Amino acid sequence: MDRGSTLFLKAAIFLIGVPVLAVCIFGFSRLHPDSPYWALPELENLQYPILIGMYLAMIPFFIALVQTLKLLTYIDKNEAFSELAVKALRNIKYCAIAISIMYVLEMPFLYLLTKVDDAPGILIGLVVIFASMVVAVFAAVLQRLLQDAVRIKAENDLIV
Repeated sequence: MDRGSTLFLKAAIFLIGVPVLAVCIFGFSRLHPDSPYWALPELENLQYPILIGMYLAMIPFFIALVQTLKLLTYIDKNEAFSELAVKALRNIKYCAIAISIMYVLEMPFLYLLTKVDDAPGILIGLVVIFASMVVAVFAAVLQRLLQDAVRIKAENDLIV
């Protein structure tokens, strides 16, 4: 594989991670507990669970991005069919599952927020859960295929 395509994918990963980091730092200011948005009595008990859930979901997200960059580095070094690549895919799968679980646990709070504020919280939560599960299934399929390829490669190396 030529290095241009992996360089493009690395740039795409970077362009995905920077805005999410910016949202973590600056964008959740509306969700900050001291914001006047939370002054409504119906919302005062929702602020901490929503903030904690969103920030906790960012941890596996960034771990998955780092694992993706590692996987692309393995591809650049012609080590795509190695146990390291399988491990990176397994970590990406677990991170996607963790994000889905965190948002499933967050859904009751998003529902209450939707009832009070008429926000699209349920829809956004469902999109995140669905997208994370798609990533998890895709990573699991790739992990299985790559594991079989590594096994076949190891058998062929023994024959030669």
